[in-house]
Amino acid sequence: MPYTRIVTGKKITLSKSFSLLMLLVFVSGVTLSGVALSHILNLNAQHEVALTANVVMDILDSSRKYMNDELTPKFQERMETDEFFPEVIPSYNIKSIVNKVRQNHPSYAEFNYKEAMLNPTNTEDKANEFEKQLIERFNRDRNLQLLKEFISLPSGTKVFYTASPIVIKDSNCLQCHSTPSKAPKGMISLYGSNNGFGWQLNKVLGTQIVYVPTHIVRQKAFKSLLLIVGIIALIFQVTLFVALFWLKRYVIRPIKQVVNVAESVSQGDMSAKFDNISNNEIGTLAEVFTRMKISLEMAITRLDQYRGKNRRGDNYSNQ
Repeated sequence: MPYTRIVTGKKITLSKSFSLLMLLVFVSGVTLSGVALSHILNLNAQHEVALTANVVMDILDSSRKYMNDELTPKFQERMETDEFFPEVIPSYNIKSIVNKVRQNHPSYAEFNYKEAMLNPTNTEDKANEFEKQLIERFNRDRNLQLLKEFISLPSGTKVFYTASPIVIKDSNCLQCHSTPSKAPKGMISLYGSNNGFGWQLNKVLGTQIVYVPTHIVRQKAFKSLLLIVGIIALIFQVTLFVALFWLKRYVIRPIKQVVNVAESVSQGDMSAKFDNISNNEIGTLAEVFTRMKISLEMAITRLDQYRGKNRRGDNYSNQ
């Protein structure tokens, strides 16, 4: 029966199959790692931004109390009755400090600080609807000293905020905010007599609030994600290269040798043999094939001998 090679489809080598498998593992690993890392890094970035906002709030609150307790009273003692300088007001100074920090430090440029008041002297400090809700919460729960969370503002902007209540506890601070008649003329001239009066002692009048846009969180997380995924991808590529090199040297090459010897033997070349047989499963396969080749050679030799005897017997019979 003639030898016939059966072709069942397009030939895919073991090396290509393994490369495709490793490529699939690479893509899947990087994708899953990216998704998991994105979530983790986003949480870490949120924590970092929240921590920074809290530190900023603590510094500004401490600065406000220092100015209110130490500097403002001393300046007011030297001022005439009707004189007024906004620089002696803690809130004015705090806003000026924040603006300087935002100008000199780009990392804080997106931070926004506001002393939102229900009835402010400066209308720029008027609380919006969201800030009014925070002030109402502080008024309902006087033990509540801090609020913070990620929210979407009515404008659609997503931000992280941290807020604390503003409460007047010193009656001297109310001298300029009781009635317009008791306020310095310089203050009335600058801000008018319609706002900033009727304040009450020990009542939550407003809130100190720091806003941080969430795109800062996303930027921090995205930069970290690119760096880490890039490192993971590089490690995967090096691993893939080493694995393919090892596969070709210690698996593909020995298997090709077995295939070549088997092909030669199938075509009648019994002199074909293996070189540098390894001690693994492929080496065992080569040894088994070698024993099979020896057995085949012995069987062929015996067959030739048997045929030779039959020919000689036939010759004797014919004589």
